[in-house]
Amino acid sequence: SALQNKPESGPPPTGKIRKDRRMKKFFALLLALVMVLSLVACGDKKTDDNQDANNTDDQQGETTTYTNPDDIDDNMTSEDGKYEVAFVTDVGQLKDKSFNQGTFDGVKLYAANNGLSYKYYQPANGDQATDDDRYDAMKAAVDGGAKVIVCAGFMQGTALAKAAAEFTDVSFVFVDGWAMTDADGNPLTNTLGIAFQEEQCGYLAGYAAVKEGYTKLGFCGGGGGTNPACCRYGYGFAQGANDAAKEMGKTVELKYSWQYGASFSASPELEAMAKGWYENDTEIIFACGGSMFSSIVSAASANDAYVVGVDVDQSTQSETVVTSAMKELAKSVEWMLGKFYADEWANVGGVLTNMGAADGMVGLPTANWLFETYTIDEYNTLLENMKNGTVTVDATVLEADAIVNAGLENLNIIYE
Repeated sequence: SALQNKPESGPPPTGKIRKDRRMKKFFALLLALVMVLSLVACGDKKTDDNQDANNTDDQQGETTTYTNPDDIDDNMTSEDGKYEVAFVTDVGQLKDKSFNQGTFDGVKLYAANNGLSYKYYQPANGDQATDDDRYDAMKAAVDGGAKVIVCAGFMQGTALAKAAAEFTDVSFVFVDGWAMTDADGNPLTNTLGIAFQEEQCGYLAGYAAVKEGYTKLGFCGGGGGTNPACCRYGYGFAQGANDAAKEMGKTVELKYSWQYGASFSASPELEAMAKGWYENDTEIIFACGGSMFSSIVSAASANDAYVVGVDVDQSTQSETVVTSAMKELAKSVEWMLGKFYADEWANVGGVLTNMGAADGMVGLPTANWLFETYTIDEYNTLLENMKNGTVTVDATVLEADAIVNAGLENLNIIYE
């Protein structure tokens, strides 16, 4: 391995890794081209560009089953103009290659594979959307015929509680949410809250990065330091890095910031900050916040440095991505919609379902990561120990600069 010959505290040699990445990318593209040509030659129909019912029968009478959400149109046209499965986006873009997109992928997959109509709704005013804007988007979904509405992001809470109390015949799924109650404190049984143990996949990423040999890490988080999911991601990342450093008998640097992340958007200011970190020897940054990812990647690309992605496997977006701290957004949404259409909502409505490693809902993408020293066997052992409770991760939501006083003795934390 190229990393085995580097000084203990130095950065990974970039030349061989980047060359290997280019070769991997070339062969991946070549394989993809061969597969496409094979499909064309065989006349295998995988998608329907004019989907009106999605999952319709083809000319041979076989049903199309979708496994890749990219094969499903974002916009479909239903014959009656009604859309019974709705998605209300969080702040940021629908196609953010992260939280919004991963959640919508689950909506599309379930709807397309079950012959259901679907539509997405984006609250007005973009990153400046208010609770009224979010409520209006939910009401538009109800007026559009929605039977079940998937709402993404903790900022939906106030609007969702209002909509659920008003539209009692509609079911609401609250991703990254909590158990909802009405004004009197009674459970809103037409809501289903789901949260993830982001601290676990954050831990896995931080632990792996240090075991790989990185000693100068960064974390840029979204939500301004108050978003519970991002706070758990960040604290988990720090705990994993600290535990790996302790095992290796070293101290690791961690720069930690919520600056320029309040709206989860890319910005020149965020990119400039990340460039400054990289230029001062930071080796890898955990980009934890939707479209913020593109600013961090741009900075990494300019400095031959590296990135940890978030929410979904972001390795296809840039060769700078070493791994991603993933939660199975699409899989969880399919599970939730399945409960609704199987008439099992009574078992889950009005409560919070919390998903983590034990449920197979968080982890790292071993098929696409770029670690050379840290092995898949080592990862699988750690993951199994997390599943059975041998390894535990503190899920406390540490807001703003609270990470500095978390007692992580093998980290030199620089809060900015």
